[in-house]
Amino acid sequence: MKFTAPLLAAAAVLIAPPAIAQSDLSEVEIKAEEVGPGIAVLFGAGGNIGVSYGDGGTILIDDQFAPLTEKIEAAVADLGATPVKFLVNTHWHYDHTGGNENFGKRGALIFAHDNVRARMLNGGTVAGTATPPAPAEALPIVTYGQGLSFHANGDTVDVIFLGGGHTDGDSIIRWRESNVVHMGDLYFNIPGYPFIDTSSGGSAVNALNSLDSALRLIDNETKVIPGHGPMSNKAELVAYRVMIGQAVTHVRALKDSGKTLEETVAAKPLAGFDRGEGFIGPVAFVTAIYNSL
Repeated sequence: MKFTAPLLAAAAVLIAPPAIAQSDLSEVEIKAEEVGPGIAVLFGAGGNIGVSYGDGGTILIDDQFAPLTEKIEAAVADLGATPVKFLVNTHWHYDHTGGNENFGKRGALIFAHDNVRARMLNGGTVAGTATPPAPAEALPIVTYGQGLSFHANGDTVDVIFLGGGHTDGDSIIRWRESNVVHMGDLYFNIPGYPFIDTSSGGSAVNALNSLDSALRLIDNETKVIPGHGPMSNKAELVAYRVMIGQAVTHVRALKDSGKTLEETVAAKPLAGFDRGEGFIGPVAFVTAIYNSL
């Protein structure tokens, strides 16, 4: 698969400190792609945004960075949709929740997993960068343990917690009748390796379990929205899951043999994996897997 320069730039923004990432977004364009009746994905900087729109009101899935809110609202309006009524966060990272405060102040009702609110409330560290506690207007108002469903816009929109993996609060969103799924950051369709944020409760083992559960919910016709990167499908998601499984197997064998983390990294268990260069390299991924085990 070929990846374009804008996608690589988006990956770079993903791991930039929040202050830097949010101050260098003036040239970002929000591009919409319709993927079904009343369903679209918005590409910009940060996590891909899902949109459900129609007579039941606009549901936004993630909201990237605060300086992009007006551009996101314009893109939503260009779809013929009403202003955002409901906002769902797939997890707590700032490239998916940076616009929460703006949308909260505009009256959007924010939904997320219990752990997302807890992490936003307390703040923490992501990719080595401190994230301060979120202001009250940015916090999810409705939280859940396993999930919930919206019955709106001619579809059943299921918000499902499968056990996490990228963090401890990852949700996927499934448009049941339209056969579309938004994977959040359980699926990175960009060069490099998955980001398993162990500092936020992420686990490579949980990621495998969550991906297995997600794959059981979709079929070969499902349109798959990744957390980052272009639109995808089940076959590509299966290949992604297989890659993670192979990586975990290699690292597990080294750890079970008694090797330390440093020895495991030095053994280069991902040699031969063809993932290209991305913001998460083999050392970071091996380290995350080792710590997950």
